[in-house]
Amino acid sequence: MNIRTPGLIAALLFLTACATNTTEKNADLVLINGTIYTAVPGDQQVTAVAIRDGQFIAVGDNSSVSRYTSDATEVIDLQGAMAMPGINDAHIHPVLAGVKALYECNFAFSATPDEVASAVRECAEAETEARWIRGGQWGSDFFERNTIESPRTFLDALSGTHAIYLNDDSGHNAWVNSKALALAGIGVNTENPEGGTIVRDDSGQATGVLLETAIMLMDDVIDQWTDAQNIAAAAHSATTMNSLGITGFKDAGYMTTPPVAFHALDQRGELHLHAAVCLATPYGKRTEALDYEQLEKDRQRFKSTNVHSNFVKIFMDGVPTPARTAAMIHPYVADERHGDDYRGEMHLTAQRLKTDLIELDKRGFTVKIHTAGDGSVRVALDAIEAARKANGNSGLQHELAHGGYIDPADIPRFSSLGVAADFSPYLWHPSPIMDAVFSALGEQRGAQYWPTRSLLDSGASIVAGSDWPSAVPSANPWVGIEALVTRRDPYGQVGGTLWPEQAVSLDEALQIYTRAGAKALKLQALTGSIEVGKSADLIVLDRNLFDIPVDDVSETRVLKTFFRGQLVYSP
Repeated sequence: MNIRTPGLIAALLFLTACATNTTEKNADLVLINGTIYTAVPGDQQVTAVAIRDGQFIAVGDNSSVSRYTSDATEVIDLQGAMAMPGINDAHIHPVLAGVKALYECNFAFSATPDEVASAVRECAEAETEARWIRGGQWGSDFFERNTIESPRTFLDALSGTHAIYLNDDSGHNAWVNSKALALAGIGVNTENPEGGTIVRDDSGQATGVLLETAIMLMDDVIDQWTDAQNIAAAAHSATTMNSLGITGFKDAGYMTTPPVAFHALDQRGELHLHAAVCLATPYGKRTEALDYEQLEKDRQRFKSTNVHSNFVKIFMDGVPTPARTAAMIHPYVADERHGDDYRGEMHLTAQRLKTDLIELDKRGFTVKIHTAGDGSVRVALDAIEAARKANGNSGLQHELAHGGYIDPADIPRFSSLGVAADFSPYLWHPSPIMDAVFSALGEQRGAQYWPTRSLLDSGASIVAGSDWPSAVPSANPWVGIEALVTRRDPYGQVGGTLWPEQAVSLDEALQIYTRAGAKALKLQALTGSIEVGKSADLIVLDRNLFDIPVDDVSETRVLKTFFRGQLVYSP
């Protein structure tokens, strides 16, 4: 596997072919004796590839590839190991993930109150000069599972000198202490922002829990990460992604920070991934039109060789957890706070979204819309339909992110409108976060989540993303691939199967993570499969995915990652 000999093996294996080679045909790198999954329908397995100037110049068997070798060619004998195209993660927040890893105070999603207290107290003791302790992430059902009379005073007891801000696993809600509330000027008379809630106790005092747009009340007072910190965070995540076999990703957007980090890395020659970045739009309630001219300026400003900035992110709603901020067609389970006919809220009116979609589509932006509830899914599909009628078929594949709840009547519309469903299979299995969703929507209705099989059978495109660091511990794609096929918990911690009728085959799962992911990045002509003329983005695995029990797929490890023909990861 690790033999990399530019002379001896090449001479012994390909002596006759080399005698007739010309310099123009010589490969920089050849991989032989592999089980190579190309992701090309109907022609999926070969044994050898040749690479020159970062592209595949030959794909086939050892014999057919041999004519591209010379004494100067580096040859890697895969010794039967499986290789395949690099993974494309179509929904990820890598700068936030890097910041979390490098700078924040962290604890597990499943952390108990005692474990949260221990982690925050330790961070406070270590950061004596800091004004803020930031981190997370507490589980969506944390306050349903644990009785905490005052979340605010719970944090107050952990540090009297720091302002504390802790995200939940969705990234849409926060838990803060009294000092943070005071810095933000949040008191008994502070009104809820549109689309958000300052949770209060019976006396009207803020409990310290902020939902949806209420977290943005902290934006003006919380210490922001510097450009240098964001660039370091991006570099950390890029290295991590390469180690997991990821060679392309779509950064699913920032609420406040523009995508300077990956552009800066690429300018330095330090970015070894195809990076599609979604330009940010204002989060929360908005009645005015987007600044389309500024978006076009940012598109030009941030594009570079490996950074593609022709994308925009719009949030339509929140999450279908106990926060109940996703917009649903039918009501949530009745409770004391929301009553028996609460359906969540949308950030934008249907008309506002239509107007924005028509203009963005006309200007050539692919739009990723956060639609966690079936109500917002329907409104988003209506907006895309309006754009198709106004502009004709632009060929842009807009995406509905987290659209796990889709009314059956809307499933055929994905295919007919050319819309991709952006799913996160890392979550669509029995887990604590799914239990939180079930508590808000009911067990029977809640379990009808992510109709993967139905969408594929209807002809729709599905793309997959980790959403890291939201609700998942890492961007490990093999966890998501296994869950796509089994609909079971790939971590083996929670029993049961989530809507098993919606399972897909292993080949379909790999297609979603390779070819479909490349299309989500608008790079399907460049990457996503192993074909002559495409970028040599290839990974070598420690096992053949087709020869092992599917429950072992999540344990897959990457032995080598090549990006544009260069080895960028090898443990």
